[in-house]
Amino acid sequence: MGNGDRLKQSLKLWQVVMMGLAYMTPMVVFDTFGIVSEMTKGHVPTAYMIALIGMLFTAASYGKLVRVYPTAGSAYTYTQKAINPHLGFLVGWSSLLDYLFLPMINALLTKLYLSALFPEVPSWIWVIVFVGIVTFLNLRSVKVLANFNTVFVLIQIAIMAVFVILVVRGLHNGEGTGEVLTIQPFFTDDIQLSALVAGATVLCFSFLGFDAVTTLAEETPNAVKTIPRAIFLTALWGGVIFITASFFIQLFFPDMSRFNDPEAALPEIALYVGGKLFQSIFLCTTFINTLASGMASHASVSRLLYVMGRDNVFPKKWFGYIHPKWQTPAFNAILVGIVSLSAIFLDLVMATSLINFGALIAFTFVNLSVINHFVIREKEHKTIKGFINYLVLPLIGAGLVGVLWVNLETSSFILGLSWAAIGFCYLLYITKAFRSAPPQFEMEKTQLYVQKDA
Repeated sequence: MGNGDRLKQSLKLWQVVMMGLAYMTPMVVFDTFGIVSEMTKGHVPTAYMIALIGMLFTAASYGKLVRVYPTAGSAYTYTQKAINPHLGFLVGWSSLLDYLFLPMINALLTKLYLSALFPEVPSWIWVIVFVGIVTFLNLRSVKVLANFNTVFVLIQIAIMAVFVILVVRGLHNGEGTGEVLTIQPFFTDDIQLSALVAGATVLCFSFLGFDAVTTLAEETPNAVKTIPRAIFLTALWGGVIFITASFFIQLFFPDMSRFNDPEAALPEIALYVGGKLFQSIFLCTTFINTLASGMASHASVSRLLYVMGRDNVFPKKWFGYIHPKWQTPAFNAILVGIVSLSAIFLDLVMATSLINFGALIAFTFVNLSVINHFVIREKEHKTIKGFINYLVLPLIGAGLVGVLWVNLETSSFILGLSWAAIGFCYLLYITKAFRSAPPQFEMEKTQLYVQKDA
């Protein structure tokens, strides 16, 4: 039933970008502001600019590879095709940490937010309700899902616009710096480059999700043109939102003296800027944030599992299944929903550690895949343009990701390497101790939406 069907090609550029922005969650800027403002001594917007520049190098590498391999497998497919099938499996397995546990984190955050608002309701109920809504919407067509996410992203942007208006009013009344036209949040005499880099390292994780749009390649007509643009626009517009919002927050709070807990500054930011009513509205919007991110991340991991199932790395009957009516990977969506229910038991620190390791694995090998495919195999580095595009820029991207590796917390390494070890054992099993290559799905040229040279 449905095993021969394909994912439905129905997404437009703006829908893919909105899915990426929903995955990233624009309002995450408020969650990290207090921590990074302390680290950078009041220069959060500048740290965001550094983080954005760093992420755009990796975004460019994704864009190059999706033109060659316009399928839904993201870093798994790119490494598999451009470097080595065995390594591709391990990258895909490790990337599952990023994709698989982010829907669970959104369920966990929803539980924390709503339990604080309604302490009399058992917390596990919020997890079940949240996971049920997200799973149901993911079972339906991806176009419906994209439209929902568009609405949720626009709500977040609208709330942030109101926030900016309230900040400007407060500045005119003598709050914070007392002026709007100032470069103080970006630069002061005591600014320190090392502190900015440390802050940017934290903020880079706010950009997780720009790469997730690659998993929508097979549901996007003319994917080799649309998806690279969507990747770049998702990272760019996400960065613009982060920089703009952090600029106005920093104007209102030039230092952290007003906060009781800089690591949980969001409620106090809303309270000081707009009062109790705005704070209540602001906190309610956080549920929309998690719902949007939950739906987008749920969709991404369902499609990564679908590609690995179609390759027969995982049982094709289940993981490679497409629902004949909705044309979505229905069994995978249900499986991800079941995994997300673990939010009833797990804590935020463990889940976040798992995500960071998986994301950095994907970023690292996407940059290396560009070099291996275009430089080592295709020899396209012999011109100045090719040398810069296919060697210099990916090397810079890999180097900037290396900075993130250096600053990764120990728990992420331990949990991530443990997960990778499990994947390595499974790889030994399916390849008969490397005597054969992992199964791969070879898409026929007639199935590609446009040819490589389009």
